Amino acid sequence: MTDSDNSRKWASEAYAILKKQQAEQKEAEQKEAQQKEAQQKEAQQKEAEQKEAFSDTSNLKNTPLSFENDNEVELGEFDDDFTWSAMVLAAQGKKINQISIDEIDWLTKLRRGLEATRKGFVTELLDKLGDDPLTPESLDDLETLLIRADVGIDSTDKVISSLRKKLNEEVVGGEEGIKFLKEELRVIIDKPIKNSGRSLLVPEKGKFNVWLLVGVNGVGKTTTLGKLAYLSSRSNYKTLIAAADTFRAAAVEQLKVWGERSNVDVISNQSTNADPAAVVFDAINSAKKRNCDLLLVDTAGRLQTKTNLMDELSKIKRIIDKKVPDAIVESLLVLDASQGQNGLKQAKSFAKSANLSGAIITKLDGSSRGGVSLAVSAEVNLPIRFIGAGEGIKDLRPFNSFEFVEALLADR
Repeated sequence: MTDSDNSRKWASEAYAILKKQQAEQKEAEQKEAQQKEAQQKEAQQKEAEQKEAFSDTSNLKNTPLSFENDNEVELGEFDDDFTWSAMVLAAQGKKINQISIDEIDWLTKLRRGLEATRKGFVTELLDKLGDDPLTPESLDDLETLLIRADVGIDSTDKVISSLRKKLNEEVVGGEEGIKFLKEELRVIIDKPIKNSGRSLLVPEKGKFNVWLLVGVNGVGKTTTLGKLAYLSSRSNYKTLIAAADTFRAAAVEQLKVWGERSNVDVISNQSTNADPAAVVFDAINSAKKRNCDLLLVDTAGRLQTKTNLMDELSKIKRIIDKKVPDAIVESLLVLDASQGQNGLKQAKSFAKSANLSGAIITKLDGSSRGGVSLAVSAEVNLPIRFIGAGEGIKDLRPFNSFEFVEALLADR
């Protein structure tokens, strides 16, 4: 992304459109609030005239006169974050009038979330490269920076080999080198996604979908499931949650809170050390009765031994195969980006035993090891399906390799 006059003008026009849309929306909300207030006064007046207490009138008294929504996103300032976010959307074919505040807000969070990784990687890289042509020495520096960002040995080797080959064929300037680097990183991330045959992971309509979330305790697995529930229900999929992490009492309570916030019901068993497979059994029955599209299953993160953990996952899968043999089942590994190479080891371990179909990278915000996403793609061959960059309920999104790499290598 460049900060040319044309780019800033384009972003400025997009900002003006969003500003107008927000003003119109607030005006509409204000009119609706005024109408509600008028209706309330009318109802109260009728109550006084008739000297009767209607139950629906008491409900009206408790209705807030504000149409505010805590999850609504406000348009921020017209700054570098907005300009960069708008240009990332434009580069993907978005028209000025197709850009939403929600998309701008997410990209801003993603860029800021990867700032720690970028500071230890891109800033130094840009300082070293400048506008000068690439040299063998600058590639050595780049190799060191990639490894330091937890991109992984295999990913780093692929990138450096491609750059050396290109450097042997032609003179490569600094800006061209960055562009080529972005392309190479996207190839690495996109390979397992393309191999899976699905560019985006969404529940299949007309089918019963079960998504198992697996991973060790502390990576944000339960929180991630709550955010997925919100994303799914907001996308009009009938969703249900199974609280099958029965070995951690707090997990069930956490899920109930997330379920309330997402307006998604939670199936659980309050018994101490209840059988996780029994919870899944009950959840499947409930989901079938409700004609649900998606069942999200929270699984235990740590049992006494790794063997016990994998046995428990196998037991859950047997229940699913028996109860709903035609279900579309996804096993998604939740990884904490801040754990870097430890997270990569977890991915390799689970991939061997848990029949994984994808990964969710959490806690990208504040981590200097966001490059581990590339290592997961290259060394474990797992398609990244979702990423999280914040604590809010809307701070988990479907993974987009173009946006991720642009944020990772964003200009200062």
